[in-house]
Amino acid sequence: MAISKEEVKAHNTADSTWITINDEVFDVSTFADGHPGGEKLLRDFGGKDATMAFNAFHRQEVLDKYKKKLLIGKLEGSKEVAANQTFADISEVPFAEAPYWRGMHSPFHNESHKAFRAEVRAFVATLREEAEESEESGEYPTQDVYKKMGEFGLLACRLAHGPHLNWPKKLPGGVTPETFDYFHESIAHEEVARLSTPGYIDGLGAGYVIGVSPVLVFGPPAMAEKVGKEVVLGQKRICLAISEPAAGSDVAGILTNCVKSADGSKFIVNGVKKWITNGCFADYFVTACKSGDKRGQMTLLLIERSDGVETKKIKTSYAPCAGTAYVMFEDVEVPVDRILGKEHMGFACVMYNFNHERWFIVCQVLAGTRFIVEECWKWASQRMVFGKPLISQPVIRGKLAKMVADVESTTTWLEAITFQMQNMDYAEQQKKLAGPIALLKYQSTRVAHTVSDDACQIFGGRSITKTGMGKYVERFQRTYKFGAILGGSEEIMADLGIKQSLKDFPSNAKL
Repeated sequence: MAISKEEVKAHNTADSTWITINDEVFDVSTFADGHPGGEKLLRDFGGKDATMAFNAFHRQEVLDKYKKKLLIGKLEGSKEVAANQTFADISEVPFAEAPYWRGMHSPFHNESHKAFRAEVRAFVATLREEAEESEESGEYPTQDVYKKMGEFGLLACRLAHGPHLNWPKKLPGGVTPETFDYFHESIAHEEVARLSTPGYIDGLGAGYVIGVSPVLVFGPPAMAEKVGKEVVLGQKRICLAISEPAAGSDVAGILTNCVKSADGSKFIVNGVKKWITNGCFADYFVTACKSGDKRGQMTLLLIERSDGVETKKIKTSYAPCAGTAYVMFEDVEVPVDRILGKEHMGFACVMYNFNHERWFIVCQVLAGTRFIVEECWKWASQRMVFGKPLISQPVIRGKLAKMVADVESTTTWLEAITFQMQNMDYAEQQKKLAGPIALLKYQSTRVAHTVSDDACQIFGGRSITKTGMGKYVERFQRTYKFGAILGGSEEIMADLGIKQSLKDFPSNAKL
C-alpha cells in the first residue's frame, strides 16, 4: 500500500504512531508500549523518518524480525527497497569475501568450488539461530545438529581427502570424492567460522576435526571404519586429548600414563588432560599417554567414555558450548587393540597431524577476521558522526585500509600454501610445509590481533557490549586469542618457522 508523507505526519499521537524507515511505513502504536528503548523515544519519531536513528541503534535483523507485524506500506513515489543481504548471500560489501567470490580470477578455484560454497553457506545459515542461542545460553550443539551435519556431508568435508568421503550419501555442491580437494575443505572450515559465535563454532567440531584424523590414519582398519563412520556421520562425537596442566606446546612433557596389565590384554590409564575442546560431550578421546621412561615415549590410545573417565567444564573466554573440558582418567581399562599407530610411537602420530591442524586454524581465524572487517565497513558507512558518515573520517579509512591489506595478503598466502598441500604427498608436506604453515598461523593470528584492536576503536563502546550493533566485534576481541594459543602458540610457531628454514640455509651464503 502506498502512503503519502502527509498521512504519515498525521499519525504522531500516543493513540496512533507511524514512522518510516528506508521509505517503508510502520505502525508502532501498540508496539511502543513495550519498546525496549522506552516508549517516549519511539513516540518522539511519530510521523517522522526514523531511518538514521534506527541504523544507529539496531542491526537489520531487528527490522526483519518485526516487519511482518508492523509494516503497513511504503511511501508514495519511493523506489523499490532492495532486500537486505542475508547471511546466505555472497556479500557485496567491499572485501567481505575473498577475491574469487568477488568476481576476480583465480588459478586455484573453479565452478565446483563456487557451487560447493553456495550449498555449504546455505546449510550453515540454517544453524545460525541455534548458534546465537547457544552462544548466549552455553548449551552444547545438539546431537541432532551433528547428525544433520553428518548426513549433509559437512563433517566429512572438514577432513582431508580419504575413504570417509564415501560415507555420506552425497557431498555438497555436486562434489564427488574424486574431485574433492583441500580448497573444498578450506571452504567448509571458513563457512562454519562465518557464524561468528566462537564457542558454538568450536562446539560444532574443533575437537572432531583434530580428533578423528588419527583414528582414520593410524587406527586398525576395522576400528577406522567403525569409529570413523560413527563420528563422520555425526552419530558419535570425538575429541583429541593431548594438552595437560603441565604440558601444552611441550607435548613430550605429558604425565598421563598407561601401563599394561599383567596378562598384556589391556592398558590401565591414569592422569588428567586440560583444555580439551568438545571433551564435555565426546564419546571418544584420542589420548596421548606416557608409556616409557624416555622423554617423548608415548602411546596414542582411543579411549571410549566409560567408568573411570570423568569430564568437567572449564570456563574460558568464550561460551561453554565448545565443551572445553578437564578430563580425568582413573584406572581406565583400555583394550590393547585400541592403540593408534604403534606402542611407544605415539609422538610421531601426534606430530603427524599438526600441519593440518594449524592450517585448519588459519582457515577459521582468517574467515572470522574477514567477517569482522565486513562489520566495520557496514558500521562505518551507516554510523553518523558530526553530521557525516563515520567513513568520511580519514583516520577510519586508514584503519580499514590496514585491515583489508592484512587480510587480503594473508589470504593470498593461505591459498598458495593450500595449493602446495594439494600437490604434495604427506612426506613432502612434512619436509617443506611445516615451517611455512607455522609462520602462516603466526601471521594470521597477528592480523586477528590488529584487526580486533582497530575494530574496537571503530565501534567504540559497542565493541565492549555483548548485544546490539557491536556484538560480533565484542565476541571477536574476547576470543581471537584462542587461535594464537591452540595448536601451538605464536611464539612457538614463529620460532619453528625460522628453525625449519635454517635446516636449508646454504653454507656458502656469506655477506
